[in-house]
Amino acid sequence: MGVARTRTRRRLAAVILGGLALAAFALGAALGNGPASRSSAAERLPPKQLAGQRIVIGFPGTEIPDRVREMVREGRIAGVILFSGNLPTRDEGSRLVARLQAIPRPPHLHLPLLIMVDQEGGLVKRLNGAPTVSAEEMGARGTRFSRRQGRRTARNLRNVHINVDLAPVLDVGRPGGVIAETHRSFGATAQRVKDTAVPFAHALQAQAVAATAKHFPGLGAAPENTDFAVQRIRLSKRTLRSVDEAPYARFIAIGGDLVMISSAIYPAFSDKPASLSRPIAVGELRSRLGFHGVSITDALGGAAIRAVGGTRRTAIAAAKAGTDLLLFSDYHDGARAYRALLRKLQADGIDRGRFERSVQRVLSLRHRLGVDKN
Repeated sequence: MGVARTRTRRRLAAVILGGLALAAFALGAALGNGPASRSSAAERLPPKQLAGQRIVIGFPGTEIPDRVREMVREGRIAGVILFSGNLPTRDEGSRLVARLQAIPRPPHLHLPLLIMVDQEGGLVKRLNGAPTVSAEEMGARGTRFSRRQGRRTARNLRNVHINVDLAPVLDVGRPGGVIAETHRSFGATAQRVKDTAVPFAHALQAQAVAATAKHFPGLGAAPENTDFAVQRIRLSKRTLRSVDEAPYARFIAIGGDLVMISSAIYPAFSDKPASLSRPIAVGELRSRLGFHGVSITDALGGAAIRAVGGTRRTAIAAAKAGTDLLLFSDYHDGARAYRALLRKLQADGIDRGRFERSVQRVLSLRHRLGVDKN
C-alpha cells in the first residue's frame, strides 16, 4: 500500500512538473526565448501596444489617475517611475504599486510593469532606508561595503514591490563637475567606479531588482545638471572611451540590465543629445561595448532635451536613435509621445524591425523580473 501510494505521488509530481515545464516553454516561446519560436512577441503586437512598450511615465500622489489606469489597461505603457510624492510612507507606496500591478491588461502583455525609482543614496533617494550613505561614501569604503549596500537596497525596494532601481551612477567624478559636487559619483577614477559601483549593481540584480547604470557615455565632466541646462561634454573620443565608458564595459560584462543614456551633447560623437544620437545609443553602447539589455533616456522633460524641440519630436528622435525606453515624469507628456510614436508606426515613418527589437528587449526584461520575483 505504501509503495503504491509513493508511486502515485511520484507520477503526480512528474505530471505537475511536466505541466510547469511546458507552460514555461510556451511563455518563453511567446517572448521569443524558446527554441521553437519563429517570431518574437514584439512582432505579434498591434501598433497601439507596440508603441506603448517604449513609454515610461510618472504621476503625482498616491492615487492612480484614470488616464494612467487606462494606459496600463490597454498596454500603452511599459512602466511607471515613482518619486517621493508617490511614496509618503512605505505602506502607501506598497499599496500603490500593488494597485498598479493589479490593473487588468491584455493577456499577452500581462507581465509585471517596470516600477522604477531613483534610489542612489545621499541627495537622490525617494524611499527611506538603504542605501544609507551617498555613492561617494560607498566608493570610499570599498567593494564589500558597496556590495552590502546593494543587497540592502534591493531588499528595501522589494519590500515595496519596486523592481527597477535607476542606479548606480557610473559617472567618473571630475573636479568641478556637478556629479562629484553632489556626491553622486563612486569615485574620481574609472577603476574606483568599476570596483565599487558595479558590485552595488550586481547585488541589486542578485535579488531581482534591475540595476540601471547612468549616465552613458559619462556625465562626470558636466558642470550643471542636464535637467536645468544644455551641457556639452568636450572630451575627446579617446578619453570618453578609455575613461568614462570603462565602468559601463564592466557593468555590461556582469549582465547589467539597463543603461540610462545621458541628455548631454558629446561633440566627439554627435551634435545631438546622447539619447537622441544613434552613433552613441547604438554605435557606442551596443556595437562597441556589446550591450544587449534595455537602454532608457534620462527624463525627457529636462532643459537639455527641451532645447531640441517638443515632446513629440524628441520622442520620435529618441526612438529612431535606438534608445529603448522613453522616460517622462509627466504622464500627459508620455501620452503625447505615445501618440506620436503610434502615428509614425502606422505611417511606416519609422523602421518597424528596429522598433520591434527595442520592444522585445523591454518585454524580455519584464518577463524575467516576473520570473525572478518568484
